[in-house]
Amino acid sequence: MVITVYGPGCARCAETERVVRHVLAELQHDADLHKVSDYPSMAAAGVMATPAVSIDGVIKVSGRIPKADEVKAWLR
Repeated sequence: MVITVYGPGCARCAETERVVRHVLAELQHDADLHKVSDYPSMAAAGVMATPAVSIDGVIKVSGRIPKADEVKAWLR
């Protein structure tokens, strides 16, 4: 499983990455976590608003910080 956090490096994007990392650690999940911050790559992935999170190329949330419970649901 590949999880990608998209964002240019703002505080909301950093918080999104922190939430995802926290949930991965809590669930002891071994997903690969990537951070993408360049605009051409975000546009190519279909991200229209940041922060955004995708799992295996499917955008799960865009334009807001996900709740930890949401991330847990995505991983189950």
